[in-house]
Amino acid sequence: MTAFTRVPCRPLDRRLALVGAVVAGGLLLAGCGGNDDTKDAHDGSAKGATATSGATASSAAGAFNDADVSFAQMMIPHHEQALEMAGLADDRASDARIKSLAGRIEKAQDPEIATLKSWLRDWGKPEKASPGGMPGMDHGSDGADGTDHGSGGAMGGMMSEKDMRKLEAAKGAAFDRAFASMMIDHHKGAITMAKDEQENGRNAKAKKLADDVIKNQSAEVTTLRTLLDRL
Repeated sequence: MTAFTRVPCRPLDRRLALVGAVVAGGLLLAGCGGNDDTKDAHDGSAKGATATSGATASSAAGAFNDADVSFAQMMIPHHEQALEMAGLADDRASDARIKSLAGRIEKAQDPEIATLKSWLRDWGKPEKASPGGMPGMDHGSDGADGTDHGSGGAMGGMMSEKDMRKLEAAKGAAFDRAFASMMIDHHKGAITMAKDEQENGRNAKAKKLADDVIKNQSAEVTTLRTLLDRL
């Protein structure tokens, strides 16, 4: 009687255990699947919110006004003339410190020109301002060497054609003195424009570049003045 009871019960027990395991596994998988779906939904919502927030922040960072446009339009030719002046130092300057400073000016201002041009393209504005579009920026004055730097120009510190011809014709110590004097006035004009941008501009990146111009070129003016006293 005992043997008859043991034989049929073992296969039944195994079948019941197998069915129970399958059911439990199915419930576990269903539960995990539900968590993944919920997680994906939350992740999707979070990513969507992040993208929207990023787009809003980008849009705000790109906001600009007329002062930003004028700053970019004026600083491009101003920087271009500084590069022209600095380029003359390579085979005309005799003082190593003048050559070194000219190299730093080229390294800093060339990339800034590219940046300013890219902003104007993004803003849908021309690189050059319309005639008479830059009032109040005539800061021409006698330079440190007594010459009239930037007279008649719309942008502060811009050298006249006569100034540039004088610089091109100079060599050695005469070039060093003329370069230092003219670049001091040129930098002072850029600093004035940058301060105007900080006060009246709206674009965050343009105001940051203006801050860099003020800091870097103010330091260079101090260096140039020291050099000019020693030349």
